[in-house]
Amino acid sequence: MTSTQPEQAQGRRRAPIAITIGIVAALVIGFFIFAGLYADILWYEQLGFLNVLTTEWIARALLFLIGFVGMAVPVWVSIQIAYRTRPVYAKLNSQLDRYQEVFEPLRRLAMYGIPAVLGIFGGVSAASRWQTTLLWLNGTSFGTIDPQFGFDVGFYVFDLPFYRGLVGFASAVVLLSTLLVVATNYLYGAIRISGREVVISKAARIQIAVTVGIYLLLQAVSIWFDQYATLTESNDLMTGASYADVYATIPGRGILAGIALVVAVLFFITAIIGRWRLPLVGTALLIISSLIIGSLYPWVIQRFQVDPSAKSLEAPFIERNIDMTREAYGVAEVEEIPYEAQTDAERGALREDAETTANIRLMDPALISDAFAQLEQFRQYYQFPEVLDVDRYQIDGTTQDAVVAVRDLRLAGLGDAQNWVNSHIVYTHGYGVVAAAGNQRSVDGQPVFIQSGIPTIGDLDVEEPRVYFGENSPEYSIVGAPEGANPVELDYPAGGDNGNQTQTTFEGDGGPSLNGIFNKLIYALKFQSEQIFLSDNVNDESQILYDRDPLTRVSKVAPYLELDSDPYPSVVDGRIVWIIDGYTKTDAYPYSTKLSMSQAISDSQQQAATFAIDDVNYIRNSVKATVDAYDGTVTLYAWDAEEPILQAWQNIFPSTVVPMDEMSGDLMSHVRYPSDLFKLQRSILGRYHVTDPGSFFSRDDAWTTPDEPTAPTGSDLLQPPYYLTMQMPGQDDPTYSLYSTFIPESGDQDSRNVLKGYLAVDADAGSSDGERSDGYGTLRLLTLPSGDLVPGPGQVQNQFNGDPSISAQLNILRQGSSDVINGNLLTVPVGGGLLYVQPVYVRSTGETSYPLLQKVLVAFGDQIAFQDTLDEALDVLFGGESGASAGDSDVDGGSGDTGDTGDTGDTGDTGDTGDTGDTGDTTDPGTSTGDPQTDAELQALLRQAQQALQNKQQALTEGDWAAYGVADAELASTIASMLALLNE
Repeated sequence: MTSTQPEQAQGRRRAPIAITIGIVAALVIGFFIFAGLYADILWYEQLGFLNVLTTEWIARALLFLIGFVGMAVPVWVSIQIAYRTRPVYAKLNSQLDRYQEVFEPLRRLAMYGIPAVLGIFGGVSAASRWQTTLLWLNGTSFGTIDPQFGFDVGFYVFDLPFYRGLVGFASAVVLLSTLLVVATNYLYGAIRISGREVVISKAARIQIAVTVGIYLLLQAVSIWFDQYATLTESNDLMTGASYADVYATIPGRGILAGIALVVAVLFFITAIIGRWRLPLVGTALLIISSLIIGSLYPWVIQRFQVDPSAKSLEAPFIERNIDMTREAYGVAEVEEIPYEAQTDAERGALREDAETTANIRLMDPALISDAFAQLEQFRQYYQFPEVLDVDRYQIDGTTQDAVVAVRDLRLAGLGDAQNWVNSHIVYTHGYGVVAAAGNQRSVDGQPVFIQSGIPTIGDLDVEEPRVYFGENSPEYSIVGAPEGANPVELDYPAGGDNGNQTQTTFEGDGGPSLNGIFNKLIYALKFQSEQIFLSDNVNDESQILYDRDPLTRVSKVAPYLELDSDPYPSVVDGRIVWIIDGYTKTDAYPYSTKLSMSQAISDSQQQAATFAIDDVNYIRNSVKATVDAYDGTVTLYAWDAEEPILQAWQNIFPSTVVPMDEMSGDLMSHVRYPSDLFKLQRSILGRYHVTDPGSFFSRDDAWTTPDEPTAPTGSDLLQPPYYLTMQMPGQDDPTYSLYSTFIPESGDQDSRNVLKGYLAVDADAGSSDGERSDGYGTLRLLTLPSGDLVPGPGQVQNQFNGDPSISAQLNILRQGSSDVINGNLLTVPVGGGLLYVQPVYVRSTGETSYPLLQKVLVAFGDQIAFQDTLDEALDVLFGGESGASAGDSDVDGGSGDTGDTGDTGDTGDTGDTGDTGDTGDTTDPGTSTGDPQTDAELQALLRQAQQALQNKQQALTEGDWAAYGVADAELASTIASMLALLNE
């Protein structure tokens, strides 16, 4: 007795400590949760989209509450009724007695805890459907009627998903209630099993019968709705109701719904009269009917009526599928143009396509990133993306296609200097946009830059070159300082080898403020960094920039949009902005074929993405979004204001999307037709260019996108579409376009790689303020002759690879351990046929080498040419005179030097031309201009020329043709500079 008293006293002393620890732990966890939520509020408020966050939170909270109550209350009521109506003097067996003894102390907890736990699950499930619910409340009409039931498409997109979800939730509630009612009644003796006899008390009978009757009523409603879902279900032939569905499945589901309703009524009658025979027989009838009417009968109709005459019987339903699919993917108005492609390369054939020929892009954005890095990176803490983007600019009144990229920040390049201050206070932003002419090259194969350098110079008029918001920006940066404070952010390297730098201070409004201890604490917890709270670099004027990737910012402020996988930078009104295409989509469009979006957009440049909802059978480019690279401002423009799903979301989030009228002309000139949408459309048109149901059924003219011709053997990656400025048949002038090709579809690897179709879309939106050009988005499909006349990309690539003369020249290029890289194989409709153009790059094995464009392959029909420049190659291909000049016509390709640059070394900083090295005393050539300054410049150029000659001779001795080409190009450039200086 005495030993237990201290233990009891010690236990009583421990209890308050444990309670205190629990309360403190709960408060700490609660504050962490609060910190995350409050940080979200600050982020959205600063960006001007707080209503998006609050609307979502309110919707989720209300639906959670509804789901919790909708699940917990019926379950609790069912358990309470079962318990309160239990028999008072029930005869229980010994096993149930033991169960009751164990359960009784926990009864009250279980009766409230089980409904509460199930209520939480129900609330979470309901909250996750907030978008479906809000769309149901705000849905609009599509103006298109389905051909089976005569409902507006909006019923399938907005209403049916909500109704089916609601019925499914209610069914789950009733089913769980039924199970718990049975368990409670059994535990307390209202249900007794004695041998084969089951004895049920009157109260239990009434409750169980009514509950089961309600469940069957819900199943009747669910089966009724399943009739309409048939129009969005896929079968072996198509998406949508087929012959068997219309004449067997849909009527069968209507009959089954009626049977379920009758059986539910029988259960309600049983609750009154107490006889179970009728509802049990009815339940058995429902099960048997579901097997016969729901499964067997449709199978019999399909097997013995449809399959023998499928082509004729399915024709009306295939036609529905064709019409609705083409409408849903926006390809119903595609202009099909029969194209009798010429295959003979005749002299002067390109004369009428001179503008298109001049704009053929030679710079491959998937290959020249290393060239950008070596020539324009300047410091190890900058970087360029692996695949660059394609844009166009007006320069001197002429549209110039360009390969573009921003010089983004790369903190990993800091090495040992990557501490907290450098990573978050000093190195905060990238600098400048770099652009190269797409159709030009330098004499040694380098890109010809139209915008470059630090500070940035060129033709693009960049007023604000700093990139605080990019695809590779740091997780967070802290910027801003009081007026008059010394700048601490690195702006850009100032040039030279002494590490000189310029500093700057962010002056925009780009992130939440850190003005106060509380905000500092919030973000110290969010990013788990005490430095945010303790650092003296954080002041009341500081802002914290995070979530800086353009896709992340747009997806957060517009959670209803599916975003294009390729955001691209443009210089718009003097500022660098990211342009992102936003889609509204659904998988509930009746009779429209479903595609896997991740598979449709995957190709050699875009690997399979992950989407929350991958299947899609309706899509529209309804929003153009921009993100300012300096201050992160997000603007959403209603590109398709009449699109019904966008209209619904505008009702939900008013004032978040601005009209297209507010887009400036400069911005309009840079938006383009999005590539992901085009990939989906080309995937659909591979089969749905056929509008005859019989031909569609037979698949006698089905096409597919060719595999990437430059990929390794065995690769199944598709060739991506390409942006080019070109003139399609039916157009008066060349237009910035996006194109792809088609070859015959085959179920095996032996597909005939001949060209069957050529799809292009006008991608130029014009340059007028808020006014889209009439031709934008026009799809043109060139259908080629039925004979195997025009080789496809795979055949052309094989011709290039197998030609003996080309192989011999490529072997020369490979000397000196250089690699030959085939660039993108472009297909251009010129000269009455289809011209193939492929740039050929050479790259040495040096660590800092990069590909240089040295040759160009061209093909027309079965004729090919391989020359130093595209202009020369076209002249050779077309009988000595193509009739048009290419963009590289001013490049001297006759030197025969096709080597690579080899190891370029450090390119140095902008403003510092690089030390050419002193080669020792150079003999005075005896040339004097009488001007000491000019003479000094000539002496420097002579030293450079001498070094180039030495490098050239050394490369020749070693057989390194890549280095030989570099030295030769450097010598030619130096001599040209000397001549220019002497002329002056």
